[in-house]
Amino acid sequence: MNSITFIGRRLLQIVPVLIGISLVSFFLIMMIPGDPVRIVLGPRATEAAVAAMRQEWGLDRPIWAQYLSYVGNTLTGDLGQSLKFRVPVLDLVLQYLPRTMFLVAYVLVLSLPATILMAVIAARNEGRWPDQLIRVISILGMTIPVFWLGVLFARYFGVKLGWFPVSGYGEGFVDHLHHLFLPAVSTSLWLAPLLTRNLRAALIEQTEADYVAASRAKGLPEGYIFRRHILRNSVLPTLNLLGVMIAFLIGGSVVVEIVYAVPGLGALMVGSVLGRDYFVIQGLTLVYAIATVAITLAIDIFTAAIDPRTSE
Repeated sequence: MNSITFIGRRLLQIVPVLIGISLVSFFLIMMIPGDPVRIVLGPRATEAAVAAMRQEWGLDRPIWAQYLSYVGNTLTGDLGQSLKFRVPVLDLVLQYLPRTMFLVAYVLVLSLPATILMAVIAARNEGRWPDQLIRVISILGMTIPVFWLGVLFARYFGVKLGWFPVSGYGEGFVDHLHHLFLPAVSTSLWLAPLLTRNLRAALIEQTEADYVAASRAKGLPEGYIFRRHILRNSVLPTLNLLGVMIAFLIGGSVVVEIVYAVPGLGALMVGSVLGRDYFVIQGLTLVYAIATVAITLAIDIFTAAIDPRTSE
């Protein structure tokens, strides 16, 4: 199957997923207690004013008509207007999204080299003390809560030693790196061990494969076999896990963003939930879901490029 056919098939498979996402994000706003019209107008608003605004927003129409309008508006980039900030939701998303994506990229830059290094060392020394040490570190990294590490690092490295800021995003690239170092490290100490365990297991499994034994029988150098065959084939399952974790980081960044007061999507979501900003909640839910679908598609395409057999 050629790449164009594979991509086309994957895009067609995403269509029902996007329809499901639109349904969930639409009915989510319907199930939240409260009336957005009364929140905007205040408790002293007259019934006539409430009825007029409900008619203006189309909330007096049947539910199916409201859903069709929602889909049409979404396709044109209209996610509604924030009740709190009085600006379009899309503008808020575009304002806060780069901060979260910068943090996610920062986490990946710190995590991926450490993952590859630790997994390779562990797999090449299976059963010996380097492998045992890395396995213990991985277990500890996955069991320690990220929010606890965040609070600990903020208190010690930020407040006590004063090495790093404990809030904000900074101005400029270098300042962003400085402000987000502790949030990125806190998250990396959880992500890297998870990826390391997965990649280590895949490396060991591939090392024992028949094609590796055949390559050794041909007299190929061990380093060449490891780089050309073992490592390449071991990356695929870890790559799929990485795609899931990237989507999780975008939506789950709320923990470190709240601890370190980073003005990203996670902090925006929490503030919107507490402030009953319904349309922002709805828009962010849609953005998170679409981001997950897009990342999954990108990982599938990248996996097919590495191993064309996966697209058959």
